[in-house]
Amino acid sequence: MDQIKAYMTKHHQDIMEDMKYIVESESPSHDKALLDVCGQRIQDLLEKHFGYRAMLIEEKEHVNHLRFEYGEGEEKLLILSHFDTVWDKGELPIKEEGGKIFGPGILDMKGGLVQAIWSMKACKDLGLHVNKRIVFLCTSDEEIGSPSSQALIEQEAKGSFCVLVTEPPVAGSGALKTERKGSARYYVDVTGKAAHSGNHHEDGVNAIKEVAEQILYLESLTDYDKGTTVNVGSVEGGGPLNVVADAASIGVDVRMETEEEQDRIEHIMEELEPHTEGAKIKVHGGVMRPPMHKNERTEKLFTKAKEVAQELNMELKEESAGGGSDGNFTAAMGVPTLDGLGAAGEGIHARDEHILIDDIPERTALLCKLLYSV
Repeated sequence: MDQIKAYMTKHHQDIMEDMKYIVESESPSHDKALLDVCGQRIQDLLEKHFGYRAMLIEEKEHVNHLRFEYGEGEEKLLILSHFDTVWDKGELPIKEEGGKIFGPGILDMKGGLVQAIWSMKACKDLGLHVNKRIVFLCTSDEEIGSPSSQALIEQEAKGSFCVLVTEPPVAGSGALKTERKGSARYYVDVTGKAAHSGNHHEDGVNAIKEVAEQILYLESLTDYDKGTTVNVGSVEGGGPLNVVADAASIGVDVRMETEEEQDRIEHIMEELEPHTEGAKIKVHGGVMRPPMHKNERTEKLFTKAKEVAQELNMELKEESAGGGSDGNFTAAMGVPTLDGLGAAGEGIHARDEHILIDDIPERTALLCKLLYSV
């Protein structure tokens, strides 16, 4: 058996325990206190396995991030992980059954974060020479668009030989992600005019009615042939049933494959007009992540990953994904970026979120071998 695979197989249970240790520390994106506790648990693992902790990057308005270095070399290799999740505290149970571990963020992407730690630890324990300085970023705001970490990520990506992202691989195929759609989020606030629904209905301007018109229009912009999806994911507004609603709002998520489509949708949102006489519209938000395209250097990086996978008797594929990640930022800079190097499983942002226990040694070995092969 390959020595890396043998090492990961030997420590299979230890890796699982570390994953549970991090997953048990729930960390919703908007809860700074819980995120800080989870960050401390990551620090505990780093100190336990390497004897030193990550540098704490403190944020005044947002949650802190972690920057860890391992190895030496003139060239830099960047690993990106995040430890915030989409789940509120107590929303998902943590359990192990049927060869799977379930829990909030276990797939997206605390499992991959722990695999990154064990990949570096294996290099240390086995005396494997890593000819590049590894910078391991653990960020705390990826699920809300990386408002404070984007600049940090782009700064670290400058001059990096490549970027490895520990988001999960494509469910089912285990494929890495070499391309991703870009994303944008918009919020449409509608102001109407309140009136008594019985006595003076004709004097009112119903904001909910206007929002309904906007939903139908915006959803119609979805074009599967172009790879563009427009999804109204939230609706708020109204109050007492005997009052014409004077305020309502919607949240819109947009995914697109090209910069041209991103610009087109941006222009439409900027020029959005009300359908209802007397209604007023205010749009805020915008582009969150550019589309992730592969370049020639990314192709070479994936070829190396395929070679490494063959050493583990794995058949590795590449695919395009609809969801975005922090890899979108680095790929847009022209830095070769491989995404999907985290734990395998299913249920991203779903209540059955889980990873596959049997795949942990193999997926961790793949990342480890890449660290000293590229």
